[in-house]
Amino acid sequence: MIDVTEQKRRVAVIGGGITGLTAAFYLQQQAKDQKLPLEIVLIEATHRLGGKIQTVRKDNFIIERGPDSFFERDQIVKELAKQLGIDNQLISNVPGKTYVAVNKQISPIPDGSILGIPTKMLPFAKSDIISWSGKVRAACDLLLPPSNVKEDQSLGGFLRKRFGEEVVENLIEPSVSVAYSGDIDQLSLHETIPTLAKVCREHRSIIKGIQKENNQLEEGKLKPTSYTFENGLDSLIIALEKSLEMAIIYKGVRVESISKVQDRIMLLLNNQNAIPVDGVIVATPHYAATKLFSKEGLLKSLLKIPVNTIATVSMVFPKDAIKKKFDGNGLVVSRNSDYSITACSLTHRKWPHTIPEDYILLKSYLGRSGDESVVELSDNEIEKVVLQDLQGMLKVDEKPINTIVSRFKDAMPQYTIGHRDRVDQAKKELHAAYPTVRLAGNSYEGIRLTDCIAQGKKTATEVLASIFQTELYL
Repeated sequence: MIDVTEQKRRVAVIGGGITGLTAAFYLQQQAKDQKLPLEIVLIEATHRLGGKIQTVRKDNFIIERGPDSFFERDQIVKELAKQLGIDNQLISNVPGKTYVAVNKQISPIPDGSILGIPTKMLPFAKSDIISWSGKVRAACDLLLPPSNVKEDQSLGGFLRKRFGEEVVENLIEPSVSVAYSGDIDQLSLHETIPTLAKVCREHRSIIKGIQKENNQLEEGKLKPTSYTFENGLDSLIIALEKSLEMAIIYKGVRVESISKVQDRIMLLLNNQNAIPVDGVIVATPHYAATKLFSKEGLLKSLLKIPVNTIATVSMVFPKDAIKKKFDGNGLVVSRNSDYSITACSLTHRKWPHTIPEDYILLKSYLGRSGDESVVELSDNEIEKVVLQDLQGMLKVDEKPINTIVSRFKDAMPQYTIGHRDRVDQAKKELHAAYPTVRLAGNSYEGIRLTDCIAQGKKTATEVLASIFQTELYL
């Protein structure tokens, strides 16, 4: 058992992914700024930090097993990178077209489309992806009365009312699935893309609302862009771990349960040791968090949050392996196709600094909601499936020089209808039983990298305020 000095307080962070690391970092920063007597313990069940952020560096290749970039709008990651002294390593992607595969046809997504939603009508009218009847139906968004967006509802249902079946299936759903890996007819409008409800409410038409917001962004020179770090996304993980001089970090150690012992909180570890703490940030997946409080029956509402399993397959080919004339940076795949992959990124075009000149890198994604069996195949079988798709889509006629298959089991929480109520109920129960314990991570308030960092910072502030009775330091 670890003891703590009488004047100090100890906060444990359970989970060493980006959320947990960020929480530990901001606990440290705020303790320094406010001169709080704090000790931090970071506990990670695996033998590495970073969670789904995993960068492979070999022979001048920089290959991301998981996410390869982040979409920055609110300067959240840039602010953190600046505090870590690595903001000079940030780089933006090379812009390019995105294509969509519908049946056997590969066509560019019309210029101006946002998540597949058309905002420039001339390019949309010229596109061969959608029939003329489908185009007319989509344009009805400009004329329809505003939809009722007060109640939580299906994202797919909402979009079909505005744009019709064809545009949703062949443009919007493939684009949205890349980010959420879910069934849009089950996903919550308010918890996945609340901006759509906002613009519909304020401007009546989604198309008009997005057009106006984009014009404001461009005028203010704040147009969103994808970023990464020049030496890989895990540069952020490395810098965070290096910065935690106030933290004790345990790797390969799992917290089995959380309980109360007098006026302290006790963490029981899988090595039979116990750590008394004053506050806890649980930055694990929601299904793991429920197990920590199973004896008290807390967080049961979180068990209703479904999860998806996905895989990425990165393949290195010689420079001339793609025989199809193709000028895009990537493509997404409609469910109305015979392909198994859901998307493919031409990494050598999007991030050319990561690949030597004589090679190309294709990163494919697998795992649809309700059809994840392909992810369970062996590496060799998955490679064959992906190769077959790449041959059909891009006329890739060579075997890869190198292949990296990465599986992320139960990694994508699905924000289905009622998600906010489930999360609020769990947090309310937890706060009543453990006022100095907080939940954070991609299971709760956003799945993006920026969402996880924001949650880490927010919960660090809340836990310190609850322990030291300080003002919120947001």
